[in-house]
Amino acid sequence: MMNEALSTIMTRNVVTLSPTDKLSKAKNLIFEKHYHHIPVVNEDGTIEGIVTSYDLMKLNLKFEEYDNMLIENVMTRKIVTLQPEEKIGAAARIFLRHLFHGLPIVDEDRKLQGIVTTHDVMRFVFDKSYPNDELEKAYRLTDLVHA
Repeated sequence: MMNEALSTIMTRNVVTLSPTDKLSKAKNLIFEKHYHHIPVVNEDGTIEGIVTSYDLMKLNLKFEEYDNMLIENVMTRKIVTLQPEEKIGAAARIFLRHLFHGLPIVDEDRKLQGIVTTHDVMRFVFDKSYPNDELEKAYRLTDLVHA
């Protein structure tokens, strides 16, 4: 099951940031669009880092201060990446061992191709295990969510 390529589950049209963007742009994407992992790329699409919701929380800044700071000053530069042809199981292993939740997917030139998150892996496993959503029907999960 986990031997399929990451390209089958990755999000391809990824919202990105530039190192020279203001931190307020990341804040808006994280708090208004509910993104948790935003890759940072240079002009030619090469990955330079990532900004996460955790990165913003640990800064402990007032929102007004975000316009005075650039992404390059807070982004995580040392990141793990995988390539589209690598297996879903490789991403799952990284998530479990390192306790982070998003992996940029890059080509051999480190150009961003997509992103895979823990949610993508969980959805993939769930859909394989319950192809017709039998679990939701059996447990009436929609009733719980809307209660």
